[in-house]
Amino acid sequence: MGKGFDSAAVAFHRDGELALDASVVTIGAFDGVHRGHQELLRQTIAAARRRGIPAVVYTFDPPPKVYFGQAEALISLHEKLERIATFTPDHVIVADFNQIYVRRTAADFLAELQLLQPREVIVGEDFRFGSCKGGTAQLLRQHFNTRILPPVRCGKGEIVSSSRIRTLRRSGLAAAASALENWRDIVTASPANRSAQLEVINP
Repeated sequence: MGKGFDSAAVAFHRDGELALDASVVTIGAFDGVHRGHQELLRQTIAAARRRGIPAVVYTFDPPPKVYFGQAEALISLHEKLERIATFTPDHVIVADFNQIYVRRTAADFLAELQLLQPREVIVGEDFRFGSCKGGTAQLLRQHFNTRILPPVRCGKGEIVSSSRIRTLRRSGLAAAASALENWRDIVTASPANRSAQLEVINP
């Protein structure tokens, strides 16, 4: 995992491997790393920089909806991590979303998150965790200082989501789907980030 990425120094880890004294954490599937995901990444990294502590992105492979056969992945894991790394978080955690992981309870996830000593957790309002989606953003707020971001909307007021991007692609509206991902603009704006060397830890 992680070889060949063009980004600033980012450390990659499997779930349960990383322990920190303090951090700001964002969590999600990040499938497509679309405009909504990009806002989560920006807010998380900005908050971490203000506090002078590491920014951590926690994601899943495959995305839960893909594992359960409810959707196809928008991009590969390699491309997803490349896109996330362009925003230069300090750490990216990739959880293997498999038959063992799906049996983990919300309490199990909270215990793992505690290893990161988060000073702030930033998620979208539809965030769920634990078996049968038993954990919600509101439950997370009971245990950690949690900021719940509202959904990002496109010019027509519709929520930017991976599901909407899939629908647009299936309808042959590739340009509209690309606009919601907004990736070409990000790449164009970040030449320095693309050319730096990635540090891989715990491959």
